[in-house]
Amino acid sequence: MTDDLLYRRPMSTWWWFRKRSYFVFVMRELSSIFIAWFVVYLLLLLRAVGRGAAAYDDFLDWAASPWVVALNVVALLFVVLHVVTWFSLTPKAMVVEVRGRRAPAALIIGSQYAGLAVVSAFVLWLVTR
Repeated sequence: MTDDLLYRRPMSTWWWFRKRSYFVFVMRELSSIFIAWFVVYLLLLLRAVGRGAAAYDDFLDWAASPWVVALNVVALLFVVLHVVTWFSLTPKAMVVEVRGRRAPAALIIGSQYAGLAVVSAFVLWLVTR
């Protein structure tokens, strides 16, 4: 039997709007684009810093333009979505045992947020000192 004879039910382009879990899944996958944008943005910042004060000032002027600010705000929202969904998936993907018993999901997720807070505080300290 060839594939031409098989019936394939047509699938809407917007299938992922039908259920909240589908929508969150697709948004989490799209968030990788914005994660990549932040990497490019930081590399551009490092390049500007490496080229001297004039290049850094030019970068700051470019970064203050409304479209870059808007892009960074949208990217931040997607990064937050990515972090929240990734942290909530961790207990399902990784079994952590303490004294022979499975650690509660809330403990695993809470420890990730605690680690994120510590690293964020350290980076903030480095930047503002």
